[in-house]
Amino acid sequence: MGDNVTAPSVRAVKVRTGSEPLVMVTAYDAPGARMADEAGVDVILVGDSLAMVVLGYDDTLQVTIDDMAHHTAAVARAKPRALVVGDLPWMSYHLSTEDTVRNAAVLIRAGAQAVKLEGGRKRLPMIEALIDAEIPVMGHLGLTPQSVHAMGGFKVQGREQEAALRLVADAKALAHAGCFGLVLEGVPDEVARMVTDAVDVPTIGIGAGPHCDGQVLVFHDVLGIEDRILPKFVRRYASLKQIGVSALEAYAADVRSGRFPADEESYHLPSEVAEALSVYGSGAPSASA
Repeated sequence: MGDNVTAPSVRAVKVRTGSEPLVMVTAYDAPGARMADEAGVDVILVGDSLAMVVLGYDDTLQVTIDDMAHHTAAVARAKPRALVVGDLPWMSYHLSTEDTVRNAAVLIRAGAQAVKLEGGRKRLPMIEALIDAEIPVMGHLGLTPQSVHAMGGFKVQGREQEAALRLVADAKALAHAGCFGLVLEGVPDEVARMVTDAVDVPTIGIGAGPHCDGQVLVFHDVLGIEDRILPKFVRRYASLKQIGVSALEAYAADVRSGRFPADEESYHLPSEVAEALSVYGSGAPSASA
């Protein structure tokens, strides 16, 4: 994809035309962005999942546009080669097209090169307004976590024939409106394949099987930083929480036993200064001296 990944270069990716699948991962700060970029990922999503994996909330509904901008800016400061996509959080694009463009502009000013929003055809006015403002838009269909209450929980979507066909129609409408890519979350493999075949823009799956044009996972899930929940669709490639806890335990033990800090981790006076001060004995010079 050249030196820097752009929305148009992502839009051109379709596995059926011989493209290599897209690799997308979330990141929420500069060190995470640097790790993702050095690993060669194509797209970094500053996801509203930060509500759960970074800020400690139970769902994504608590995160604000200011939270998103704060973390987007941190990611952007790493100057990744990967395309930086900022998630528009709940209620930042639901009320009006004006609100939508204004909030998207906050993320673009923070350093995002594109924005992502959830939902099907009902979001078309918002998507069209963003495209008119020349802000690249990634769609998100299937299990849309901001709709968790309406869906009755985090449930796989598109299982019935009518729902599957509705997903295909939504995907076509979003692609026609100008979305440069579509995230498909929590849908059956066969339905994701139908959607992928139906559109000319890339699909990026999360819990949507192997037939999408790319895949996305949450940074903390891939690296095993978060280990409380293991969704079916996650493959862990490391157990960094376990490694981190062991390292912190070793540090704590060394502090308590006096093994840390050692001589090599301490600063020392030049010998002549130490000698001059030695007349004061083992204590520091008194204030009256």
